[in-house]
Amino acid sequence: MGGEELGEQEAAHAVIGHRRGLGVTHGGEDGLGQLPATTLRALRSAHARGARLVSICAGAFAQAAAGLLNGRPATTHWQQAALLQRLSPRIDVRPNLLYVDDGDILTSAGVTAGVDLCLHIIEGITAPRALVAPPRRSGGQAQFVERFRPPARGEGLAPIRGWMLDNLARRQTVDELAHRAHMSRRTFIRRFQQETDTSPMAWLTAARIDWARELLETTTAPVEQVARLSGLGSPAAFHRHVGTSPANYRATFRSVR
Repeated sequence: MGGEELGEQEAAHAVIGHRRGLGVTHGGEDGLGQLPATTLRALRSAHARGARLVSICAGAFAQAAAGLLNGRPATTHWQQAALLQRLSPRIDVRPNLLYVDDGDILTSAGVTAGVDLCLHIIEGITAPRALVAPPRRSGGQAQFVERFRPPARGEGLAPIRGWMLDNLARRQTVDELAHRAHMSRRTFIRRFQQETDTSPMAWLTAARIDWARELLETTTAPVEQVARLSGLGSPAAFHRHVGTSPANYRATFRSVR
């Protein structure tokens, strides 16, 4: 959604199909800009009347701006997930999922994931044999994320981060890392946050996920060995963070690289 401001009635028709009780928002190049108040009112009004609201890609930002995602799980394109979480901290952003069906509010990742979500919706209101499209991917399947580990904005702690990457399989603690950096625990955490926008342990977990993903995409190592080499500890830990099992991830993304 974006562009010039719509009138109240035009905005309502832009975001809600009244007869079907279904409203769809999408995001284009200007999808992250400030939305007209009329559009936000139309979204809130449609939701209050009982419509199911669906967003595709950056369309989740429109739902968020209307206050409709607060306290709910939601997803969007992985490149914009961190921004959505930063702008709307009350949302349970799940950047690893293709789509999230939370009943009356549904969100999807990229445009292709939006197709999966639409098929999911159609599947719920029509006979499976009436579908011409091929079977959809499940919402719990992971979307491809280039890298979980956030980029650093400073290089002061680069040597420590390098050491962390070289020792993913071993146990690491904040106290140990602070000692290696010759800093107090509090100073180390603050400096690390300033350079990476996240905590040391969250960054370490993301780095371990990245390495586990690379091993799953490029090797045939058993999933238990991947969990051990990456430092995640178990396949269940990978599932908890990525939203799909190591085996399913490998089957989906083995040919990506």
